[in-house]
Amino acid sequence: MKTNIRGDKVEVTKSIKEYIEQKLAKLDKYFANADSLVYSVVIRVKNGKQTVEVTVPTSRFTLRAEESHDDLYAAVDLIIDKLERMIRKNKTKLAKQYRNIPAFEMNFDFEVEEDTSEEEEKNVIVKRKNIDTKPMSEEEAVLQMKLLNHDFFVFKNIDEECVSVIYTRKDASLGIINVK
Repeated sequence: MKTNIRGDKVEVTKSIKEYIEQKLAKLDKYFANADSLVYSVVIRVKNGKQTVEVTVPTSRFTLRAEESHDDLYAAVDLIIDKLERMIRKNKTKLAKQYRNIPAFEMNFDFEVEEDTSEEEEKNVIVKRKNIDTKPMSEEEAVLQMKLLNHDFFVFKNIDEECVSVIYTRKDASLGIINVK
């Protein structure tokens, strides 16, 4: 396991780095080729909250989680628990999707007590909607999204000449995705 730990307006001390590496080592049991993985960790401080973001890129998928807490060490504990839950929750789906690929990097030999009844129901598509998008500017799309009280809005972007999705981010700012 290799770790890339950096602080955004925070100094990463040796003790913080060792603590994060020790906690990330718990995730190695889930990967068959854990030595080749590079864990990217970003630590931020905003409004008195310590935020830890961990990204684990593999050859087939990327795991990413972010947690905030008043205490940095508690945020690290929360992020590791969150990543483990993500792996356990999606273990069956990942195994089905990649079962015919011999070089798949997940190690599914670990024991997990699963209750998939609730989780499977959550991931079922219950509604499909076709929309007619009309050409509009980004400002008009923002207005439409707010009028509809939605978190996102799909539209034909006349400025970029493509289909775009405008969305509200966690920090209440706006983001846009252009599909070309």
